Parts: sequence; C-alpha cells; structure tokens
Amino acid sequence: MGKNTSNIKFYDIDGYVSMFPENVQNKLEELRMAIRETAPEAEETISYKMPTFRLNGILVHFAAYKNHIGFYPNPSGIAAFKDELSGYKHAKGSIQFPIDEPLPIDLIKRIVVFRVKENRGEK
Repeated sequence: MGKNTSNIKFYDIDGYVSMFPENVQNKLEELRMAIRETAPEAEETISYKMPTFRLNGILVHFAAYKNHIGFYPNPSGIAAFKDELSGYKHAKGSIQFPIDEPLPIDLIKRIVVFRVKENRGEK
C-alpha cells in the first residue's frame, strides 16, 4: 500500500477510498458506515486531504496509512475516552487503529456521539 495522497486529487470520500487495496477499502468503508449510522445528519466532505464529516463544524476525519487507519476526533474526543484508548497508539488529536486488527466500532460510535453532542453545544 503506502500510497502518497499528497499529489493525488480526489473530490469525495468514494474517490479517496478507491485509491487503496480492497482490504483497506473495506476498513475505510466500515469506519465510514459507523460514522454515518451514528451521525446521519453529518455532511461528508474532504478536508485536509482526508475524508471528513462535518456537523456544526468538523466532526471527525479519518485516513489510511501503510500500517494503520488514522482517526481524528479532535483532542476532546481523545481526552474523553483516554482510558479506553490506552491499547491504541494515540496523541492529542489522533488515534491509530492497526490495519491488521478489527476496528473498535462500538468505541468509534461512542466517540462520534460525544463529538456530535459537543459540536451541538450539548452536555
């Protein structure tokens, strides 16, 4: 895999996903569907050359890399689930899900719910 997307133009999430091998496409689609199911009113777009969901601002981004799927739920989304994310490499605003392991869909959905509430100003 290891595609460098910096020089490739794509205009939507379908175009982004199509650049990767089938096994990675499947993971990206699984993540995309989890976000869509959890935040059906969110708009799909490309931002910072990554698939992005917007709802009252940026909700989450995601991207594929050689060895992981990057998930970017804002620093607040990381902080709120810090204990549950301890098994994954993460930083202030990003989480790395290993490409060869199942995605933690339940956790991803809970993070998206948190971000939806945050972006709507709900507690």
